Amino acid sequence: MAYVLAHGLTALLITPLQARLFPDITAFASLVYLPHGVRVLAIWLLKRGALLPLCLGAFLSELLFTPADVSLATDPVILASIAVGAASALLAFELMRGLGHDLYARPTFHVRWQWLLLAGAIASVINSIGQTVVFSGSIQPGDAAAVITTYAIGDLLGLIVSTLVLMFVFRWMRISSGGV
Repeated sequence: MAYVLAHGLTALLITPLQARLFPDITAFASLVYLPHGVRVLAIWLLKRGALLPLCLGAFLSELLFTPADVSLATDPVILASIAVGAASALLAFELMRGLGHDLYARPTFHVRWQWLLLAGAIASVINSIGQTVVFSGSIQPGDAAAVITTYAIGDLLGLIVSTLVLMFVFRWMRISSGGV
């Protein structure tokens, strides 16, 4: 549900504003893609167990927020895009684990937001390259670099915004429950 909410906010608020301010930016990517934050945090908390819910959330988001004349959620390209998006965060966390930094959440593990953001940035790069490959049949050859850049920036900014909001929510919950 968090993915659908984040996608809805992106589709209904950010995308129209982006279209107004930056009409030349690709229709494939948002400059602030909030669901990327949900992807990263879900994989951080649930590891591989988050893949199916993330794919389901992305599929429902396509059904709810993408007009049928733009694309269909059952289109093989859209399904591949959903899979790439969900897998990007898992691949980033596994890459970090392979480099000796197991960043997955554990009960006794203190959250180090800078490492979480680094994993999210790596996931953003993986996703941007993967999405460019998935949509390569629809992207003009000269626009590939702009599409990769837009995906990477949008994912990273979406992660930062999502992380900041969650940090404030967690702090508010801690304060309201009598903690410091």
